[in-house]
Amino acid sequence: MNAEKRYQIFSRLREQNPEPRTELEYTSPFELLIAVMLSAQATDISVNKATRKLYPVANTPESILALGVDGLKHYIRTIGLFNTKAENVIKTCRILIEEHGSEVPPRREALEKLPGVGRKTANVVLNTAFGQPAMAVDTHIFRVSNRTRIAPGKNVLEVEHKLMRHVPKEFLLDAHHWLILHGRYVCTARKPKCGSCIIEDLCEYKEKSE
Repeated sequence: MNAEKRYQIFSRLREQNPEPRTELEYTSPFELLIAVMLSAQATDISVNKATRKLYPVANTPESILALGVDGLKHYIRTIGLFNTKAENVIKTCRILIEEHGSEVPPRREALEKLPGVGRKTANVVLNTAFGQPAMAVDTHIFRVSNRTRIAPGKNVLEVEHKLMRHVPKEFLLDAHHWLILHGRYVCTARKPKCGSCIIEDLCEYKEKSE
């Protein structure tokens, strides 16, 4: 995989989807933060179903904190690990109120100090809510990066660093969304849809399927 191939790959992904967006539904940085926290080991579809009921009732740190852990569980109990997630969301809301004026901080260090917020969640928020170049490497992006050889790595952090280094700057802001959508719908885990892939001829995966 060389620089020219990478440029062509992202050029095609951009041409196919000029303005990629997360599939999580949100209207503020806070709503996005909570949605991403809830999405760990859960689908975006299941999170959206829950937040469509939650956000009309409570969509600020104060209003969610007022629900309490048990009140929040009522809205998110269909999401995996909802007990732990409810506790972390309530703790996060309290910290946002007490330390950040109820605003989501646009800084990695501050985000990663919030309960239930790891590097991946912080990267999503920094990229999607605040327009900062960041790469949230989930299972889809990890798979696509290794299969295509865009940025092969043994772990998510290695892949993240390679993507930040190798993705051409003009594509860096949207690369996270292109890669996750490509992994979710085309370069799928069990059987990638190589025959209908727009970057098949550039991809260096050796076991391509029809």
